[in-house]
Amino acid sequence: MKIDVVNHIFPKVYFDKMVEVLPSGKDMHKRVRAIPCIVDLDERFRIMDMFDEYVQVICLGAPPIEAFGPPPISTEMARIANDGMAELVNKYPERFPGFIASLPMNDPEGLLKEAQRAIKELGAVGVQVFSNVNGRPLDKPETMPLFDLMADFDLPILLHPARGADFPDYKSETKSHYEIWWTFGWPYETSVAMAHLVFAGLFDRHPDIKIITHHLGGMVPYFEGRVGPGWDQLGTRTSDVDYTQLLKSLKKRPYDYFKMFYGDTAVFGSMPATKCGLAFFGVDHVLFGSDSPFDPERGSAYIRWTIEIIERLDITPEERHAIFEGNARRLFKLKS
Repeated sequence: MKIDVVNHIFPKVYFDKMVEVLPSGKDMHKRVRAIPCIVDLDERFRIMDMFDEYVQVICLGAPPIEAFGPPPISTEMARIANDGMAELVNKYPERFPGFIASLPMNDPEGLLKEAQRAIKELGAVGVQVFSNVNGRPLDKPETMPLFDLMADFDLPILLHPARGADFPDYKSETKSHYEIWWTFGWPYETSVAMAHLVFAGLFDRHPDIKIITHHLGGMVPYFEGRVGPGWDQLGTRTSDVDYTQLLKSLKKRPYDYFKMFYGDTAVFGSMPATKCGLAFFGVDHVLFGSDSPFDPERGSAYIRWTIEIIERLDITPEERHAIFEGNARRLFKLKS
């Protein structure tokens, strides 16, 4: 079986609420509303049926729930989303073996309550967070308790990048041009979020925590040399902060912590990127994820390309099984 752990869907009730709350959404709001199978189940099932023994662990697509407004708006949106996801899993278990809960990350108390409700009452197999919370890093006191909670549940956190055109690439500009904010900004966002969690000491507190980084760890595998020998010299480039003390306080090299993350295979059909990410994280830390339905065919291409790449990798049948299915069953504790 092929368990696609990163593909996006909007339950119809949530989609309608999303359009109601922000009817004139732009950038990613515009993007996600233009793809039929992100809402239309008949179209989604038609696409899924193109692939043998293929199922989806479902999660919301961008934008983050907190982008729609402060609590109680975000808190209500999260409840609607998770109720809708649970309904889909219960109605179509042969299609969707589990769902990833969404949380109101701008509501410190509400996000913990919703995570507990989604997991304990609705059966969520993990939670999704974005690389920042309306511009604030994840390693803030108001959001770090979520990582403690998920370590206690021993269920994964999916880390999804978030950045829009309003994040300029140059100080002299007011916006990002040519969708650079997506092409290069999203992998950067993922990598920055990973670094903040590493240097916050998260893995020293929770060495078994499971964080699945979207798009095979963003920039990190390619920049292995900078993450390794480069960050072994943390503090040598900084004058106003003594980072050498931070480095000494960590139990491991920064490099070793980055390898404790997991990654999905959603690299848009790139064999070299897949090999690079697999070499960095290792077979046991890579899961099949397509990022459907955001491909040029609006649903089928990323699934097809990703399956083809995994099947062509020079790995053993046991390793291929781990990527396609075994790791997902282990991390998400899937029974069927």
